[in-house]
Order: sequence, then C-alpha cells, then structure tokens
Amino acid sequence: MTIRALITNDDGIGSPGLAALARGVVAHGWTVVVAAPAEEASGTSAGLSAAGSDGRVAVERRELPGLRGVPGYAVAAHPALIVLAAAQGAFGEPPDVVLSGVNLGANVGRAVLHSGTVGAALTASLHGVRALAVSLDVGLQARPEPHWDTAVAVAATVFDRLAALPAGTVLNLNVPDRADAGPPRRAGLAEFGAVRTRVEDDGDGAITLAAAVVEGELPPGSDARLLAEGYSTVTALRSVAEDSGVEL
Repeated sequence: MTIRALITNDDGIGSPGLAALARGVVAHGWTVVVAAPAEEASGTSAGLSAAGSDGRVAVERRELPGLRGVPGYAVAAHPALIVLAAAQGAFGEPPDVVLSGVNLGANVGRAVLHSGTVGAALTASLHGVRALAVSLDVGLQARPEPHWDTAVAVAATVFDRLAALPAGTVLNLNVPDRADAGPPRRAGLAEFGAVRTRVEDDGDGAITLAAAVVEGELPPGSDARLLAEGYSTVTALRSVAEDSGVEL
C-alpha cells in the first residue's frame, strides 16, 4: 500500500525546510502533496484563520525546488486550516500521514501548544491521521545555511514507525543543527524550553515579546535537556481529550 503524505509547515511555502522534508518523503517512496501557508504563520497553534473574508481561501499552485511533478499549493491560511481542508479532500485524496516542518527553530516543552508546526500535527490527529512535527534547533541565531538535510535524515528513521502506529498518533521530533545526528531519543515535555518568551512593558501602551535563555538546570530526560545536550528527541503528544480525573 502506498502511503499518501501531506507536507505542510508554519514557516510558509518558500521555506527551504519545507522543500527538504518533501524531497525526503518522496525519496522514501511515499506519494507527496505539499500545501503550506502562502505567508509565514509561526505561533498560530491550531488556529483556523484564513485571509479570505467570505469563507473563501485563496489557493495557488506552486512548484517547489527539486520537486518537479509534485503537487504544491500556497494557501492563504494557517497550517491547521490547511490540514483540516486536506482531511476533507481539498488537495486530492485525504492523506494517510501529515508531516509538518522542517521548522526553523526547536519546538520543545509545553510551549509546543503555541506552535503552528505542532498545531498542524495535532489537527491531523483530530481527523484520525497520523502526524509528525519536525523542527531544527537553530538557537537564537540561525546559521546562514541550517542543516536541513540532517533534520530530514533523522525524520526518515521515524517515517515507517509512524505509519505503523495507531491512527491519530502525533510525534514531535526535534533535531540539533549539526552535520549529523543520531536516532532520536524518547523524551518527556519540559515545562519550558531552553529559550522562553519574556513579556516586557514598554510603558507607552504597548508590550514587547523577547526571547530569553532559561537559567538553571533543565529537567533530566526532558526534550529541552536532551536537545541541549546534542541529542535528537521524539515525544508522543496527545491531542484534545476530556479530563476524566476532574470532579465536577
């Protein structure tokens, strides 16, 4: 059986990481369709916003580098809406798996809640589709040429495992930005990543969001700690579910 994969991201249709991941999936032998935001949509979580004002969402055919013959679509919407549309057949037959990335920057800790990359994967889960979010840990200052191929090579070791897992499974993969990296280690979610967002009051009716390095030891066995130590990490995530442990 041929696996049909939707490739998306939150960095936008022009991201080199998106094209690299799609090429890796094609090389793996799966059937690929690429549909990604026409513009950057980082930090959009599972938002369903679109540029259309009347329920219509603009879709433009694109050809990505090194992907001749692979259907590509630039969509004026956030990645979660793209996945929702794909699950309902907007880009051909609904996908068997959704691969989201490669994101420029790590997605670790509970802050994955805010990631458009992870939000796309969690949205796939709600439709019973297996999904993998892939991120490259470039730190606060990305190199001019991030190691996209390293992230794709590590992700490729997870593809078949993902396809064999129960429907709706979501995996979150983070890869260090280096020339090579070993297979991913299973990791728990840290409370925060190695970098967190700090809110500053400018005193003029506005606030500023700034990135700050977390001080102190990161929890052993957490995704943030293992990634900081140079390991690739993989974490299984659960999408929205009721909490039966709360007394009401």
